[in-house]
Amino acid sequence: MSHAIERVWAADGLAARALTPLSWLFAAGTGVRNALYDLGILRSERLPIPAVSVGNLSVGGTGKTPLAAWIARELVARGAKPAIVMRGYGGDEPLVHERLNPDVPVILNADRVAGAREAAQRGATVVVLDDAFQHRRARRDVDVVLVAAEQGHASRLLPAGPLREGRRALRRASLVIVTRKSASLADAEAVAARWTGFAGAPTASVVALTPGPLHDVRDPAAATLPPEALAGKTVLAISAVGAPSAFAAQLGALGAVVTQAAFPDHHAFDARDAAALSARAASVDFAVCTLKDAVKLGPLWPRVASPLWYLSQAVVVERGAAPLHEALDRLVPGVRP
Repeated sequence: MSHAIERVWAADGLAARALTPLSWLFAAGTGVRNALYDLGILRSERLPIPAVSVGNLSVGGTGKTPLAAWIARELVARGAKPAIVMRGYGGDEPLVHERLNPDVPVILNADRVAGAREAAQRGATVVVLDDAFQHRRARRDVDVVLVAAEQGHASRLLPAGPLREGRRALRRASLVIVTRKSASLADAEAVAARWTGFAGAPTASVVALTPGPLHDVRDPAAATLPPEALAGKTVLAISAVGAPSAFAAQLGALGAVVTQAAFPDHHAFDARDAAALSARAASVDFAVCTLKDAVKLGPLWPRVASPLWYLSQAVVVERGAAPLHEALDRLVPGVRP
């Protein structure tokens, strides 16, 4: 998703309204497909091992990758052998999963059913289906849907807004997780109430994606810096993510003076991008990106340039821990860690 499109959706002005007729067509197509599944005309296929889907109603920016990785770690702590099955679009998210959970297999397959079968063949006892809420052919035991607090007031479907489906689709979910980066806890709780305030809605949890240590992209094993090191510093915020403004706001909340270098989601950085960005980095105190960008920019960043840092993210469950853990317990019966 480009920064320009994000601005159009956030403004919700004439440009978004002009696209509304196309949103009606999109909604009609999605509605027909869901009805075919609801009526059993299209069938969901049972998977060989238990499955949890981690998805969203909107495009990008909900924190899906760190939450899916966190769920995989929680399953490992319960004694399970998870595998992550994902489409792998853009090539960056699989690398992030491998960095966060090096012992958890990542299987790239747009056909989640085939991917889950491969996971079972490779010894997995549970599968995490990344970005699979709309992939209804794969039957799952737990359906987790993420809503970003920063996008919590969105109401328009694609292409007039960021939504793939309206909130009534949450009736299919086991649990809603409202994630927040720069939004306050009170705002996140209000979003949770709005998105689950109807009959048949699932319960909601609130999870903060909080800033963790800064890592040198060229040497991730080197000493880290605390995020507070950015306070009062000029920072070039480099991002090719679904919600670049949320990343910039998170840096700003740390006290940084932020200049954005935003690229479309999943942008394939090349040597020219790295050279141009490193030149801009020379005029600021810190150049900071996300882990999703670091896995692509790291090999390209000039050795003689100023350091490039990535801001790690910690997952903190702030509200609704019990239903979240109960959902995971259903996948791996036993004592919670």
